[in-house]
Amino acid sequence: MSLATTLLHKKAVPWWLSGPALLLFTVLLLVPLALTAVLSFNAFDPATGVKAGEFTLEHYAHVFTDSYYHTIFWRTFWIAGLVTLICVAIGAPEAYILSRMGNPWRSILLLVVLAPLLVSVVVRAFGWSMLLGPEGLVNGALQLIGIGPVKMLYTEIAVVIALVHVMLPFMVIPVWTSLQKLDPGVENAALSLQATPFTTLRRIVLPQVLPGILSGSLIVFGLAASSFAIPGLLGGRRLKMVATVVYDEYLHELNWPLGAAIALTLLVANLVVMLSYNRLVEGRYKKALG
Repeated sequence: MSLATTLLHKKAVPWWLSGPALLLFTVLLLVPLALTAVLSFNAFDPATGVKAGEFTLEHYAHVFTDSYYHTIFWRTFWIAGLVTLICVAIGAPEAYILSRMGNPWRSILLLVVLAPLLVSVVVRAFGWSMLLGPEGLVNGALQLIGIGPVKMLYTEIAVVIALVHVMLPFMVIPVWTSLQKLDPGVENAALSLQATPFTTLRRIVLPQVLPGILSGSLIVFGLAASSFAIPGLLGGRRLKMVATVVYDEYLHELNWPLGAAIALTLLVANLVVMLSYNRLVEGRYKKALG
């Protein structure tokens, strides 16, 4: 066997090894996305349904020009951004505390953080609906201190609270993983050089855990912006988010092309926001580390 053939075979090995994964990725993601994109351009007649072979930009024009959809998208991204900020504010300190704890408490609390992932999102949504309802425990506690009853169910408050509960583990784990790579000796060196604990945290720890915060934020924002079960069960029929609108268009209005156009618009908008945020945070990370 010649040298050129041997080198060719070596170069082909990675492609053969990654071939099954690439095939699965294509079949389960790229093909459905392509079919959805084609569907979004199909013409639609309320009397006869989707018109195969007839294409139009009417659905995208409807999404981009109708103020109703502007409100839906604004609400979706506002709630997703707020949920992300709250998860960063709670999850990053929680991960830092976890990383500094010793066994067995670290394992116990890590299990507590991950335990909600073992319960269905629908079950958790119903649990929050009972807690936040007019006769729920939260309103009962507020009435005991002279506040309330407060309407929380079927409001943005309920959706944000439940989404934070669902998404928090996705913030804690990436930050905790980044903290595992941090050498405690670096912190001790800063403290020995008369740096305050706050300065050490801000200038030593935070720049090195930014990749974890970035990863967690992207995961939380993407999942929150595209969530369906929580807004559908705790937001009610009036508090719409993009995923619930797509559901209505597909199953209630039977306008599949419009539903596909809304879904793809959400996907593109999500990518734009996440890539912009990724570029901004990565730039600050590189600047902080020199």
